[in-house]
Amino acid sequence: MNAALAVFALAPGLALGSFLNVVATRIPLRRSVIKPRSACMSCGNELAWYDNIPLASWLVLRGRCRSCGTHIPARYPLVELVTAVLVAGSVWKFGLSGKAAVAAFFCLALVAVSATDIEHRIIPNRIVLPAAAIVLAANTALHPSPVWALAALGAAGFLFAAALAYPKGMGMGDVKLALLLGVALGWAVLGAVLLAFVCVFPVALLVLVRDGIAARKTTIPFGPFLALGALIILFGPQLAGLTS
Repeated sequence: MNAALAVFALAPGLALGSFLNVVATRIPLRRSVIKPRSACMSCGNELAWYDNIPLASWLVLRGRCRSCGTHIPARYPLVELVTAVLVAGSVWKFGLSGKAAVAAFFCLALVAVSATDIEHRIIPNRIVLPAAAIVLAANTALHPSPVWALAALGAAGFLFAAALAYPKGMGMGDVKLALLLGVALGWAVLGAVLLAFVCVFPVALLVLVRDGIAARKTTIPFGPFLALGALIILFGPQLAGLTS
């Protein structure tokens, strides 16, 4: 039953992914996510409705603006596709429930902060802090417990200590993202943070091998790795069930 519901969740997931592209593009520029209408970042022409269909329009246009021919980054369809899969995955795991709504919202926030961190090397307060407050309130309402807040403070405190010890390798945005992970996952956030460090290590090693001593000046966005660790914890048991 949940699998069938998850399939139906793909379409609204794509639409939400399209909105997340607006969020990831405009919030770092301190622009409204409501207006004006979506437009080409190069020529400024507003997009017609048929050029703004999630995933399909990018494929039909072959990744280029209809008006000026400027390349449209693959980030746009990728965000839409990943968002749709995560929203469907939330429904698949939790059914039509409050848990599914919280999980889907959490995933939306992770996609948005990952996109901004990759592209702009920032994790905006305007995304992560309201999201953390909403998830904390929702999880506390569904499962009243101080664990959500305590886990958030513990995870943020750990990364804050890491930021103090190595400020060039850990930013305050990562600390605030840890708050969001804690209120969403409870004490399972410890596994998410550990997985993030495990996943980022081979990337850092490759950069070191490639750039040598100059790698010290290379910034690797850690937010997407925290998001990946959180998603593995959130969906891992369900995925394991597919192979058992």
